Amino acid sequence: MRVLLAYSGGLDTSYLVAWLTRECGHQVSALTVDCGGFTTEEKKSIHERALELGAVDHRFVDARTELFDRVLRWLIAANVRRGGVYPLSVGAERGLQAEVLARVAKQDGFDAVAHGCTAAGNDQVRFEAALATIAPAMQVLAPVRDLAPSREQQRAWLQAAKLPIPPAGGKYSVNAGLWGLTIGGGPLHDSSQGLPDDAWEWTRDGRGTARVDLTFEAGIPVALNGRRLAPVAMIETLNHDAGKLGVGRGYHLGDTVIGIKGRIAFEAPAAEVLLLAHRELEKLVLTEEQRFWKDHLGEIYGRRLHMGLFHDPFQRNLEAFFGSTQERVSGVARVLLSNGSALVEGVSSPYSLMAASDAKYGERAASHSNPAGAAGLARVLAEPGRLYQRAGERRAMLLDQESARGAGAEVSQ
Repeated sequence: MRVLLAYSGGLDTSYLVAWLTRECGHQVSALTVDCGGFTTEEKKSIHERALELGAVDHRFVDARTELFDRVLRWLIAANVRRGGVYPLSVGAERGLQAEVLARVAKQDGFDAVAHGCTAAGNDQVRFEAALATIAPAMQVLAPVRDLAPSREQQRAWLQAAKLPIPPAGGKYSVNAGLWGLTIGGGPLHDSSQGLPDDAWEWTRDGRGTARVDLTFEAGIPVALNGRRLAPVAMIETLNHDAGKLGVGRGYHLGDTVIGIKGRIAFEAPAAEVLLLAHRELEKLVLTEEQRFWKDHLGEIYGRRLHMGLFHDPFQRNLEAFFGSTQERVSGVARVLLSNGSALVEGVSSPYSLMAASDAKYGERAASHSNPAGAAGLARVLAEPGRLYQRAGERRAMLLDQESARGAGAEVSQ
């Protein structure tokens, strides 16, 4: 059987190339959907290792621009951070990667597709949901999930067969992409433990200070320090430059799709900088109601993407709303990057709602305002609370009256 395997080059998919070939007798082609995070040397190594493991061929599909256009631009527009901290990073890629896998499999007449997702993670749901939607007739193989070999067993099997093991040795499950890098396993299975310093990759030994100016047009990042860049190039530049300063490191402990708690470490320098800058720029140009409802719907959008619902039509409805809110999100944000932290120092925009008023917060009201208006507004806003307080007092008074009547009756007897 001709099988197209979604191949990342990590331990699980390396094991699968050899296992499907040697144990099942399948003809395996390895497909790496490039959503960013690979160096030229890593691409070469991944290609060579796939062939050495037994793949009849290996191919890369560059999906970075498609990933930004169809996913990342909406994560920025909606300011998505899972659990308030995690920008979804590689989890946001899975639906698109599954789509590309099915697209190539159908185009080239493969009998089945395969993935290396485990039974204890979110990716199995993301891949299966995407494939069930866009390629329901395609046979899907998932031996790592179904047979559940441990990482130690996979390493031992590859070593016994004298086959190559990924450079990291499979100690951690590492996934890198345009929107960040995630690290799983090892001490992260204990909620009280952190990673050793040498386990970090993009932010290791990150120190120093720099300021960057980020220009947005209709919510999309278009220039870095005044230099026009395509979004993919800007994200890759920020991952490198901000990562060297230690920016974007974090831990995320959250709820998995399958109901258990999961914990990862992540490094997302570009996501950290862009989300902070974008959110502050929105505060300058959007009304409170726009921001309130967009934040609420952004939480829903991110949760559904996390659950593997990339292809659900409701996501397109939410994206249409986000797009309408971004029409005036244009301007520049200056961000200070310093020894692992990022701080937005200032924002400017031709659509500034601050500049549209001559009021000075804490000093003077707008010239056209009525001083009595604030007092009237305060009374209107306070009215429900005043009535609530009055109702409580009235109830207490009625209880006192009832108590007094009861006491009087006892005396008369």
